[in-house]
Parts: sequence; C-alpha cells; structure tokens
Amino acid sequence: MSKRSFELPAEKGVQKIDPETGKAQQIPSLPLVCERIKYYREKNRLEQKEMAKLLGITGNSISNWETGRSRPDINLLPAICRILDISLYELFNIEQPAETLTEKQKELIKKYEALSKGHRYAVDKLIESLAMTEDAENIPDLKVLLYFNKSLAAGTGDPTEYEEDAKPVYVYSTPEVSRADSIFKVNGDSMEPAFSDGQDVLVQRITGDSALEPGEIGAFIVGNETYIKRYEKDGLHSINPDYPVMHFRSDESVFLIGRVIGIFSPTGYAKEKDIEKYKHFSKIK
Repeated sequence: MSKRSFELPAEKGVQKIDPETGKAQQIPSLPLVCERIKYYREKNRLEQKEMAKLLGITGNSISNWETGRSRPDINLLPAICRILDISLYELFNIEQPAETLTEKQKELIKKYEALSKGHRYAVDKLIESLAMTEDAENIPDLKVLLYFNKSLAAGTGDPTEYEEDAKPVYVYSTPEVSRADSIFKVNGDSMEPAFSDGQDVLVQRITGDSALEPGEIGAFIVGNETYIKRYEKDGLHSINPDYPVMHFRSDESVFLIGRVIGIFSPTGYAKEKDIEKYKHFSKIK
C-alpha cells in the first residue's frame, strides 16, 4: 500500500504529517503572485476555465499558476489585472504610491475627457502655447566661453594661435563669469594653495590699452607653454615658495593672455537640457 499523508490544521497554515515519523512537514509557500491570482479570482467568482478562456490560454494554466507549478507570462499580467479588476500593485501586494493629483486637478481631467475631439485639440494647443511662453520666460542665462585644457601650443611670435586648441563651452552666467572670456585648467602645484592642480580658472582677456597690474594673477604664454603666475615687475612669481621666479630676457617671447579673475566650479557648466533650451529660444529671437 502506498504511503498516505494526513493534513491537520495548524496555527500557520496547513501542515502535512509524515505517517512514519509523525513529524510535521511544512508545505512550501506559493509564489505571492500565484496566491494573489487565486484570491482575486475567487473574490470575483470566476471559474478557472472561465478565466483561462478570457485570457485565451489553456484550461489547466490557471490551475498550474495557483498551485505554483508555473507562473503567468509577464505579457499576460495587464490582462490578468483587467479581468480581476485590480492594479499591478494589488496583484503583487505592493503599496501604491501616494496620489499626487489634487481634487481640482482630477476635476479638470474629467472635464477634459468630456470634451469633444475638436475642443480637446483646442485645449491641447492652448496648453502648448502657454508652456512655450512659460519656457521663454525661464530661458537659462548662459554664456559661451573658450575652454583650454592644460598646456597649450603657441605659435612662434603669434600669441593668437593658441586659440586653435580651444573649444566653446556653455556656462551659467554670474557676475564673475560675465567678465571672463575663457577657462584654463591649472597644471601643477606652483600656485598652491590659492590654485590647485586640475582646477579650472576664469580668465579675462586683456587687449588694447588695458594692462595687468603688478600683484595680479595672469595667464601667460612662455615659449610653447601656458602658465598661471603672479605678475611682478621683476618676473612671474609662483605662490608656492618651492618654485623660483621666472625671469626673462628682452629677446624672449612672453605673451599675456589675460587676467585670472577666479576659480570656476564644475557645477557652473550648463546642463544639456538648459543648453538645448537656450539654443532653441536664441534662434527664435
């Protein structure tokens, strides 16, 4: 005679008792989704075959789900929820996010849904127009600066050739940025602690009759290298005392790019979405 197993009610579900040992054997728990399907199917008084027919699947599929022998295909989940009149949150027993719409917003949505197709189109166009106006009033204030990365090549006798290595970048405008023309990256520790290696600095071009005053920090081209130094009448000074003063003969090529007006934070570079908005409305203007 084959073995028999006896089922007894237990405090936590039903347990099987092994007739040979008398010990309880815990029944493996079903996957949550399987339990929920059975619960809501019975709540809606749907037979397994009836539900299977509505889903367009074989009759024993529902039985296999509810006993844990298989699970429903993910593509069937929306249809299962529709038939059982529940949400995916309810099917998987997940707490639904809090409602974000106000009662006024819900009422407006209902009114919109009650409109004719033509009137909905008119409302859509009005909203688009208002959104464009709103965007136009919130155009980010950006400025385009030239960005240079570390050492820059300089043409012999022509300080303007270094600009061939520059690339334009969009930055958020501030009073300090509005005075700048370019951004340079500090290379080395000669200007520490005021300027650290790898930091970006804002540079204001000096042209015409303007000049760099002694004690001011400037960006210079010396030979084929670019330096950030403090200008003094006897040469270019580093802030770090480990570096000597750079003295020059009258026949040496030393060019002044501009005045260093401050450190530029990485957060000052414009985000892509703001750049696109700025470009879009700049064309319209």
